[in-house]
Amino acid sequence: MQSRIRPPSFSGRLHDVRTATVVGRLLGIAVAICFLTGLVSHLLQEPPGWLIGHLPTRPVSGYRITQGLHVISGIAAVPLLLVKLWTVYPRLFEWPPVRGVGHALERLSIAVLVAATILELFMGLLNTVQWYPWPFSFRSVHYALGWVIIGSLLVHLAVKAPQIAAHWRRPRPGAAPQVAAPQVAAPQGAATGADDEQLVRADRRSLLVGLGVAVGTVTAVTAGQSVTPLAKLNLLAPRHPDNGEQGLPVNRTASAAGVDRKAVRSWRLSVGGPQGYELTLDQLRALPQHKATLPIACVEGWSKSAHWEGVRIKDLLERAGLPDGARLRVVSLQTRGGYRVTEMDRTYTRDDLTLLALRLNGEVLSPDHGYPARIIAPNRPGVLQTKWVTRLEVIPG
Repeated sequence: MQSRIRPPSFSGRLHDVRTATVVGRLLGIAVAICFLTGLVSHLLQEPPGWLIGHLPTRPVSGYRITQGLHVISGIAAVPLLLVKLWTVYPRLFEWPPVRGVGHALERLSIAVLVAATILELFMGLLNTVQWYPWPFSFRSVHYALGWVIIGSLLVHLAVKAPQIAAHWRRPRPGAAPQVAAPQVAAPQGAATGADDEQLVRADRRSLLVGLGVAVGTVTAVTAGQSVTPLAKLNLLAPRHPDNGEQGLPVNRTASAAGVDRKAVRSWRLSVGGPQGYELTLDQLRALPQHKATLPIACVEGWSKSAHWEGVRIKDLLERAGLPDGARLRVVSLQTRGGYRVTEMDRTYTRDDLTLLALRLNGEVLSPDHGYPARIIAPNRPGVLQTKWVTRLEVIPG
C-alpha cells in the first residue's frame, strides 16, 4: 500500500501572517522608493516626447538625491526580502500544491514577483560594481523588470488584501495568533493561549530588531558613496566619493574609452547651427569663463560635488546663431563603451550653470575626467555628463 507523502513540519513561531505583514510593509516601502527613483532616472536618460523641452534643471542636486535613494533603498531591500521570504517559505510545501485555477494563478503571480525581485536586486548590485556578465542591455531589462515587479506586486496585494487588512495593526490582547501556513506547528512543550501569544510577540520584536540592525548596517556601510556625512563608514560600497583624480572617482578612463594622445593633439570643437564654427582649445580658453559648483552623480549610486570652470553652452550656441538655445547632440572622442553620443534638452542648454568644462577643482581636466572638454549640467545623470566632447550638433525641431 502506497503511503501518502507528508509535507515537512515547521516549528518556528514567526511563520505567521502578522510577521509577514509587518516585514512586507517595510519591504513595500523600499520597493516603492526604488521603483519611483528608478523611474526618475529612466525619464531623465530617455525622456518621452511629452517631456522633451521640460526636463527640470532644479534642484541642481536632484539626481544626486534620487539616484542615491535608488541605490540605498535597493541595498536595504536585500535583507528585507530575505526575511520576508523566510516568514512565508513554509507555503512552498503546501499539499496539494494547487487547489484550483484561482489558487494556481495566485501562486504563479507570487513566483513571478519573487523571481523578478531577486533578479532585479542581483542585477542592481552587480551594476554598482559595473560588472555585466549577461549578453543583454542592463538598463532596458532593469527598467522592464521594475514594471513586472510593480504589476505582480499589485496583483499580490489585491489577492491578499483581506489578510493584510486583518493583520495590519497589532492584534488585540487575547486574540489568537494566525499562522501563514496551516502546517506550522508549535514546538513541543510550548506554552499555549496568552503565554504563547506573548512569546510570539517577543520573538517578533527580536526578529524586527535584528532586521533593523541588518538594514541599518548595510545602509551605513554603503550609503557613504553619496551621503557625505557617512563617507567615513563607506566600507562596502565600490566607490568612495573622495577617491580619484582631482577629488572625483572615475568610472571610465581615457584608456578604456579609446581616447589617446593623438586624438587629443588634433582636437577641435565643432559647434553646429546657422553660423556653425570650430574652435581650438586655446580659442575656447580665450572665451569668457564661468564657474559653477555642481555634483556629478552616477547611476551606480556614488556622487560628489565639485568646482567646475568653463564656457557656458548657451554662449557657444549664441555664437552659432542660436540665442534661444537648442536641443543638442553631444559627440565624444571616445571609441569604446556606451554613451559616446548623448542628447541634451533645451532646458539644459539655456541654463547658466550648464558648462563645457575645461577645469575641475582649480586644475585643468585630467585625461580621465574628459580633457580637453566635458559637459557638466545641473540635475543630470552622470552618464550624460559627456567627456572628451568634440562636437555639439543641433537637433532639428
